[in-house]
Amino acid sequence: MSDICGVPRWVFPPPEGFRATDLDHMPQLPAHTELIDGSLVFVSPRASFHTLMLFLLERELRRYVPSQLRVRREMSIILGTRQRPEPDMVIIRAEAVQGTGETAYQAGDVILVVEVVSPESEERDRKRKPQLYAEAGIAHFWRIENQSGRPTVYVYELDPATAAYALTGIYHDRLKVSVPFDADIDLGEIDEL
Repeated sequence: MSDICGVPRWVFPPPEGFRATDLDHMPQLPAHTELIDGSLVFVSPRASFHTLMLFLLERELRRYVPSQLRVRREMSIILGTRQRPEPDMVIIRAEAVQGTGETAYQAGDVILVVEVVSPESEERDRKRKPQLYAEAGIAHFWRIENQSGRPTVYVYELDPATAAYALTGIYHDRLKVSVPFDADIDLGEIDEL
């Protein structure tokens, strides 16, 4: 697509909005671009807390995740025709992995979604994205907030009767859960990274 006054044509959405499959065919699309409600969402540079938290979580989750599941970082999920967010981390079923060329996973293959909240993504990570994940039937959602340089993890589980997330725990120093699998993570290790 040719540029319009130096701006790539793909920046301008079609009248019906972008579709999840469009993201794989847009040249020069910035890394970590998400599709929410048919609109492109560009991600701002991330703070050190965000990066360190993801490193810690990925390392620890790989220790605890059962063999039939896989940990993936910053991979998008197709939730619907006009919804393709990119969570910070997902736990997927092993059989969903088809090779190294994948750019997204289907919502039905996702067991857990993790979002580390950044100042620019607060509204999306606290409100819109959990709503979309719940509507897609993803059973578990963790939201991680930076509270004075310390991680706080909010753990949610999908209530099938309401198709909405219910808060099941708030963790400050140690994240210890038994669903969707057993895990015991020392959140204070972020200081040692």
